[in-house]
Amino acid sequence: MTRASIAVLVSGTGRHLENLAELSKSPESDFPVDVVLAVSNRPGVQALERAARCEVPSLVIEPVAGETDQAYGERLFNAVRESGADAVVLAGFLKKLWIPEDYAGRVINIHPSLLPAFGGKGFYGSRVHRAVLERGVQVTGCTVHLVDEVYDNGPIILQRWCAVEPDDTVESLAKRVFEEERLALPMGIKSFLAARK
Repeated sequence: MTRASIAVLVSGTGRHLENLAELSKSPESDFPVDVVLAVSNRPGVQALERAARCEVPSLVIEPVAGETDQAYGERLFNAVRESGADAVVLAGFLKKLWIPEDYAGRVINIHPSLLPAFGGKGFYGSRVHRAVLERGVQVTGCTVHLVDEVYDNGPIILQRWCAVEPDDTVESLAKRVFEEERLALPMGIKSFLAARK
């Protein structure tokens, strides 16, 4: 498979960014993808430190007061275009993203539940796992999907699941789901890019 390139959008710790960057550089990996840019909508987040450690060029593109989603998206995607990224990956990016026509169908997200369950506006991070436990479901997991104009709505690329244990806390469940996410996101990106060839 020909190597492809991605830009990764982050807002927090950057654990997925680091995982993808390390996989892309590992000779033992079958992940033929280069991480060419990391973009954060917040300054000072741990993801930027991880990008520097992994030698991934990074930018902070903060929203401006009164700016529309489209205006912000245009600024962000100008940087993505300049990087030459074939696709964009949302990895804990906590801002509504307007997507221009030339990147429609090329933006991927990872969500910590089995969509369409526990998705939509306001469902992210520990809020998802808390809702899963409160509802009493026995199985949860993660979803890699394409992004459209509606939160957590686009076509599903792949899902991985794990059991919800009777003694789970938000923290223990989040940890187990994240282990599935670490596997699912690179698999989903690879699958998506292979299908586009």
